[in-house]
Amino acid sequence: MTDGCACVKLVGMSSTPSLAEIAALVGNPARANVLTALLDGRALTATELAFAAHVSPQTTSGHLANLTEARLLVRERQGRYSYYRLASPLIGRMLEGIMAVAADGAQHQRPRWKGDEALRTARTCYDHLAGRLGVALAEALVQRRRIVLAEDGGQVTARGARFLDEFGIDLAAIGRRRRAFCRPCLDWSERRPHLAGSLGAALATRCFELGWIERSRQSRAVAIPPVGQRGFAEVFGIAPL
Repeated sequence: MTDGCACVKLVGMSSTPSLAEIAALVGNPARANVLTALLDGRALTATELAFAAHVSPQTTSGHLANLTEARLLVRERQGRYSYYRLASPLIGRMLEGIMAVAADGAQHQRPRWKGDEALRTARTCYDHLAGRLGVALAEALVQRRRIVLAEDGGQVTARGARFLDEFGIDLAAIGRRRRAFCRPCLDWSERRPHLAGSLGAALATRCFELGWIERSRQSRAVAIPPVGQRGFAEVFGIAPL
C-alpha cells in the first residue's frame, strides 16, 4: 500500500452503501480531493485525478474503484482512456452541503482551495452557478418576482417564464428532465442560497453560451469578462463583482 491510504473494499459494503460507508469514503483526504476536482460537472481521467488527489496513480486507482462501487462516481470509456465524473447532481449537492457545514467549523477545518477568492466570487457547483454570482442571480430573480423559492423547492412565476423565454431558456424542455426543476442550494461561502436544479443548470449553460462567464482550467472558479459584467448588470441588475 502506497501513500498511507486504505484503498481496500470497505467491510460490509452492500449494494446500497450506508451513511457510515459514504462518510468513510468522502472523509478520506485523497478521495475528498478527487470528488472536489469533479464538482464542476466535467469528467476527468485517472491521471488527472491522481494529480488532484496528490497521491500515486496506483493509489488513485483503488480510490476510484471504491468511489465507483459506492455509486458516487461513474466511469466512461472513450478509446484508450477511462473518464470519471460524479454520478449525479445529488452527489454534488451532498459535497456542497458538507462544505457548508465545514465553513462553520473550526478554522483549521474550513475549506481552503487554490484561487480561494476567485472561487468565492463565481464558481460552478456541479452544473449550476455558486459563489457571489450564483447568490446574486438567485436574489435578483426572487426580488423581481421571476421565481419563488422555498426551503425545499421553487417555481417560476408567469413574469419569470416570459423573462426566461426572452433570455433564451426553454422551460418546457428543462421541465422534462428527471431531476428537481428549481430549488435553492445553500452556498457554503456566502451562507445564502444559490439556484440549483435543472433551471439553475440551464441558467449557467446560457451564461456560458453568451460568453458572460468562462471556465478556469485550474479550479471550479469561473471568470466574468467585461461583456459578462455588462450583461449581468443590464439584464439582472447585478453590480460588478
